[in-house]
Amino acid sequence: MDFDETPDEAAFRAEVKAFLDQHVPGLRSNERDQNSIFITDHEKEQAHVRRCRDWQRIKFDHGWAGITWPKAYGGRGGTSIQDGIFKQEEAKVIGASGVFAVGIGMAGPMLIAHGSDAQKERYLRPMLRGEEVWCQLFSEPGAGSDLGGLRTMAVRDGDEWMVNGQKVWTSGAHYSDWAILLTRTDVSAPKHRGITYFLVDMRTPGIEVRPLRQITGAAHFNEVFLSDVRIPHENIVGEINAGWGPMMTTLANERTLIGGGQSRTNIDDLIALARDTGTDDDPLIRQELAKAYTRMQIQTYLGYRVRTASLRGELPGPESSVMKLAVSLHLHEIGNLVMAMQQPAGMLSGVSAIDDGRWQMEFLGQFGARIGGGTDQIQRNTIGEKVLRLPPEPRVDKGIPFRDIPG
Repeated sequence: MDFDETPDEAAFRAEVKAFLDQHVPGLRSNERDQNSIFITDHEKEQAHVRRCRDWQRIKFDHGWAGITWPKAYGGRGGTSIQDGIFKQEEAKVIGASGVFAVGIGMAGPMLIAHGSDAQKERYLRPMLRGEEVWCQLFSEPGAGSDLGGLRTMAVRDGDEWMVNGQKVWTSGAHYSDWAILLTRTDVSAPKHRGITYFLVDMRTPGIEVRPLRQITGAAHFNEVFLSDVRIPHENIVGEINAGWGPMMTTLANERTLIGGGQSRTNIDDLIALARDTGTDDDPLIRQELAKAYTRMQIQTYLGYRVRTASLRGELPGPESSVMKLAVSLHLHEIGNLVMAMQQPAGMLSGVSAIDDGRWQMEFLGQFGARIGGGTDQIQRNTIGEKVLRLPPEPRVDKGIPFRDIPG
């Protein structure tokens, strides 16, 4: 692989920088750009979501939204390399918000691969314009790592489906317009075959969203209750009882998104913290900084591998699990490092802390990174089975009708 940019790629990067230089300054708030998962004040979160919608619309109007998406649906029709270049430059000046992660990062690519023409026409452009924010209704109290165990039921009633159940750990459900939803539609089939994939309007009667307060103090995650929620039959993606395929595409894109996303913390931030705390001459700290830089480079090269596969027309595969695992382990180490550098000051929070408590948020947030988007254990299973070709773990419920599985 040649890591040097071609003249066309260098010209594309210059074009990206010119666009960002022109449009980003007027969009900035007085506060440091944040991922919405760390914002603890409701009004600030709502303002953040509005700014993200505005920025997404600016990108769409100037042809920078959906770099790899087909032009027919509002995208640029570019390559994954161009997409990576744009995200690199964007992350330097405005940061990653996470508001459109489910829609543009996961639901959109899934619809491009599995959706009907009518669904693509209806949903893709509003996603790219920032008009509709999406969330993911997959995990349940008894079905997180093993989504095949989900028990939210959908029963057909004419041209509609009646849905009842509970979802949990739904990021951004409280400000989302639409959701991708997995339901059980056939209890006589094995657990992975009786699942149907829906698109659901979050304003539908019967949907109740309850916030879940996190260790960071934010309430970005939610539990969602569905009580006699009616969904049109036309909102099924793919076929009835065949939702596992679109689901796997969604999760592969999620892991690629998490693994390939531009980190909010770069090596310069860490070196600056070391200098500010007077730990930059500590040999152990310097060693950990070197390890952090090495891990960041590894993530970059793993991202190149995924983009190269995309250039060959391949959908995200098990390499996305490698990326996700690498990122979650990296965030864990970064969290420990920034607390070690702050020493006793690491016990402070808010305005009393270094950088207004940014690093404490990094430390607290890294615990969830090893769970969300598939736990470390699930990623290792995927890597073992799909990459290393190791024997799969015993699955005693394989092939058994779902109704016969104890639960």
